Amino acid sequence: MTETARDQVTDSASADRRHRVVIIGSGFGGLFAAQQLEHADVDVTLVAKTGHHLFQPLLYQVATGILSVGEIAPPTRLVLRDQENATCVLGDVDRIDVETKTVHATAGHIGFALEYDSLIVAAGANQSYFGNDHFEQWAPGMKSVDDALELRSRILGCFEQAEVTDDEEERRRLLTFIIVGAGPTGVEMAGQVAELAQHTLKNSFRRIDPATARVILLDAAPSVLPPFGTRLGNAARARLEKMGVEVQLNAMVTDVDYHGIEAKDPDGTLRRIDASCKIWSAGVQASPLGKVIADQTGAEVDRAGRVKVAADLSVPGHPNIFVVGDMMSLDGLPGVAQVAIQGGKYAAKQIIADVEKGRAPEERAPFKYFDKGSMATVSRYSAVVKMGKLEIHGFIAWIMWLVVHLAYLIGFKNRLTTMFSWGMHIGGDHRSQLTSTKQWVYARQAIERVQADEAAALRSRMEAASRDRTAEKQATSVGRD
Repeated sequence: MTETARDQVTDSASADRRHRVVIIGSGFGGLFAAQQLEHADVDVTLVAKTGHHLFQPLLYQVATGILSVGEIAPPTRLVLRDQENATCVLGDVDRIDVETKTVHATAGHIGFALEYDSLIVAAGANQSYFGNDHFEQWAPGMKSVDDALELRSRILGCFEQAEVTDDEEERRRLLTFIIVGAGPTGVEMAGQVAELAQHTLKNSFRRIDPATARVILLDAAPSVLPPFGTRLGNAARARLEKMGVEVQLNAMVTDVDYHGIEAKDPDGTLRRIDASCKIWSAGVQASPLGKVIADQTGAEVDRAGRVKVAADLSVPGHPNIFVVGDMMSLDGLPGVAQVAIQGGKYAAKQIIADVEKGRAPEERAPFKYFDKGSMATVSRYSAVVKMGKLEIHGFIAWIMWLVVHLAYLIGFKNRLTTMFSWGMHIGGDHRSQLTSTKQWVYARQAIERVQADEAAALRSRMEAASRDRTAEKQATSVGRD
């Protein structure tokens, strides 16, 4: 898989080679940038640590069994297979050498390099635990397919364990679900967990009633869905509470462990909530590549690790490097799909103009974001939509949400199967993707143990080598004496 990348580097010595564009990331920004360059006189290499394009806004529906992974994560290689000037490479980028215009990445144990003339960095963002990264072990976020599958197994596993335990206190803990973060993802997740417990799993257990599950949506902020405004936030909160979701605001999480969480109220009171399943959706942190670029170029990064870009989305002083999507910081633009899509297309258009029309970078028109609005679904038949001054909630907003999300899915087949899955869910709350495995639950911990063991083994080898060198020097010194 990396041979293509090596060929690109080797062929770069040719005097008549085309302009090389390397795109890091296969999310909205990266994929739409690559597609925008389809007819340009350039060679495009898209490198990403996953082989799929993830439609992240619907990831929570994978976690709660409505959609399958394939419906929202088509293989990037197949999406771009008919684009002759595009090459896909699977690799985890760990270093960018701005001086030599080279991107360094690894695919498993194989390292490789990609040279570029123009670079688009769209590596996205990770979950942020605000300096408490140890929370992740007990409260996974939801930024990847792995996260969604792990959470699905954790959620379903709680019901299964509650069915067999005779300890009432443990049963209550197992049937308590805490979602941290009252933004769109948290609201959508809380609503779906409540529906799963109250409708989908109804009458499927013999010793427990899934509807007795306690679903808590907790946030340190004073309102639900702050970006949507007070009116829509209150509407979403009212709908969640009608479904039995406990909305606890102004509550800051101070600790997370196996048994539950510790939260601090505005008066400084600390309290515990015992819960087996905790889900984190409280914040995001830009990819570490942002700091890599900043360290080499002198660019600034904000508190979330996003690169502060110029008006043309380029890194100041480096007009051939563009940063788009969740990794860029410009005019307070939010980290949403539309910003990434429009940013990726804009960056590609600037490259085309520079290469094919000979336009100087200083002639570029500044990036202008067109806000198409924001939307979030709360439950079946209920959503909130904000488009400029227009604010809608309820059934009409939900229909709008369905149409927009269906339109942005990649591929006709995925749209068709998603429509079918949604129809089954809407018509009778049937969820066909409720498979869970032990491996999905414990894979994260197993990987962490393997990495820790490998790191310890490496340290041990380095220490042994250091001792051997010291002993050899001492022996040589004694021989001379």
